[in-house]
Amino acid sequence: MNKGERISQFVNEMVGPCGERAKIDIVDHPYYRAYFRCWNEQLYYEAHDVLEQVWLNTDTADDNFFKGLIQAAGAFVHLKKNFEHPTHAKHGKRLRPAVRLFALAEKNLAPYSPKHHGLDVNSLVDLLRTDREKIIASNYQTNPWSPSRAPKLELNA
Repeated sequence: MNKGERISQFVNEMVGPCGERAKIDIVDHPYYRAYFRCWNEQLYYEAHDVLEQVWLNTDTADDNFFKGLIQAAGAFVHLKKNFEHPTHAKHGKRLRPAVRLFALAEKNLAPYSPKHHGLDVNSLVDLLRTDREKIIASNYQTNPWSPSRAPKLELNA
């Protein structure tokens, strides 16, 4: 089973079957919904993988929107690993890459403000900017993420 098939099976188990993708509004697309479910369950790596399947397999005006969401999830992968293993040789150095991904995600998401595909883009960009600024202000010593303070993303169709 290849990666695309594994992700498809994962999404099917998480949010149900996909149906005919070409006729589905993005807000109702199982992969898009799975991204937010994964995010809210702090499964940032999985959120990244799920939405990457949409981004890589389409060519639309939403490409940078999807890329920004993927980068945001990637940043939180770094924060979560850093939180879980702060003294680990690799994971202890994940705050700088997180900051870089936050900046890239902000850049890619901002043009879609204030809302896009059921997402309050302004709120997400504010969250990314705030966390990025906290890390920089701490001289890359303080991780603002923890399981109890993990952000939630809601879709409003």
